[in-house]
Amino acid sequence: MSYDMKKEKKYPDNVVWSDERGYYAHLLPYATNVGAPVIIPDNISTWKNEKILKTNHYFNKKYEEIKEQYNKLVEEFEWNQMVYSANYNFQPIIGEKYYLYRRNNGETFLSLITPTEWRQEFIGEFELDSDNKWKKIKYGQ
Repeated sequence: MSYDMKKEKKYPDNVVWSDERGYYAHLLPYATNVGAPVIIPDNISTWKNEKILKTNHYFNKKYEEIKEQYNKLVEEFEWNQMVYSANYNFQPIIGEKYYLYRRNNGETFLSLITPTEWRQEFIGEFELDSDNKWKKIKYGQ
């Protein structure tokens, strides 16, 4: 047999055909004939840009919130470190107010005496909370 005789039956490009399935255009979710309406994808660039702006705004806002929380945490840590490293010869009671001072030599100490009762460099007023963290009540002058 010659090569021409073995040629398979050709179908036009617009016909959905396979040897396994045969003609299966009715199974497709879109039209396959020449007279079918043209499928034009929607232009979603406006929608996409709007969603990108909203999402970026959300992430920027969340970032700023986390950054602010981090800064507060660092400040709280530094105050706690300063108070715990200060000199004091008593066991602080939870919920009581204490006063942090600096001596002329730069040494810090914690006291029960209020700033109005003597002349020391007042750093701040603190209270020990139930988590054993020093809560800053107010700064010194």
